[in-house]
Amino acid sequence: MSDQEKDFEREEEKEKVSNEEVDEQTETNEENIEKEESQADPVAELEDKIAQKDDQILRLSAEIKNIQRRNANERQDAAKYRSQNLAQAILPSLDNLERALAIEADDEASNNLKKGVEMVHQSLLQALKAEGVEVIDPVGEAFDPNFHQSVSSVPAEEGQEAEEIVEVYQKGYVLKDRVLRPAMVIIAQ
Repeated sequence: MSDQEKDFEREEEKEKVSNEEVDEQTETNEENIEKEESQADPVAELEDKIAQKDDQILRLSAEIKNIQRRNANERQDAAKYRSQNLAQAILPSLDNLERALAIEADDEASNNLKKGVEMVHQSLLQALKAEGVEVIDPVGEAFDPNFHQSVSSVPAEEGQEAEEIVEVYQKGYVLKDRVLRPAMVIIAQ
């Protein structure tokens, strides 16, 4: 081999070595960039996770507040209407006492018995009123289907308006703002 050929081969080897060095540097640079990106990605991922957890905490906090508010309302309603079942159970007895009071007493013993029944009736009404139970006795009022139940109708007389209540068959009762039993009424048509 001649010197020129040897020089040429040496130069080719130098170029190969320098190309390999450049390739290695490029690979190293690419690896460094990938490492930096992978290091940046965990930070971004963690920030995303934190944002998701913050959102989840806000939603759960709002849900807890709603549950607490709903629970407080239910407790208030339970306290407000605690005597509803008892009042509904007493109403038929109250009706029977009123029927007994409607009977005329002929002698002294009957009058005394009637006075005793009247005292029991008044005592029950006072106890119910103390719990917030009110009587619906709507004679002369306009018919309201929320508080009254029409059982019959009669022709309107002079001075009566249509759908005016002319007679009550059975008194109605309300507890605070809740109807325990609508009044059974006859209305004018």
